[in-house]
Amino acid sequence: MTVVLSYLPTVEGRGALAFGFSEARMRGCDLLVIAEKETVTDDVFTDDLNSARAAADAAGVTYRVAESDPGLSHADQLINASYDESVELVVIGLKRRSPVGKLLTGSAMQRVLLDAHCPVAAVKPPVRAAV
Repeated sequence: MTVVLSYLPTVEGRGALAFGFSEARMRGCDLLVIAEKETVTDDVFTDDLNSARAAADAAGVTYRVAESDPGLSHADQLINASYDESVELVVIGLKRRSPVGKLLTGSAMQRVLLDAHCPVAAVKPPVRAAV
């Protein structure tokens, strides 16, 4: 079985990493990382993965990085992956939005939430304390 993890080089995308590794560890699954096209070759990408794996205490979790399809958007790749019979969960990072923002603004991750064939865990970054 597999947990699919969306990686974007954003606060929200990085916030989902440790959760994805933790879910894979808890479920006894492997992890499939689908990264935004340009980020796979970035050194920051590898550092982020290793940090999240350590933070989730998921050293035993096997992960692989999916090859990017240049003809598909990031959301489409996640949605397509959700139709694989072995996929139990898709993990995405999601921005915090006001109720009006949710109504007026569409996003790629909202498409994943609506169109995925399996359960989707939407991880939001922590709320920053007011100073």
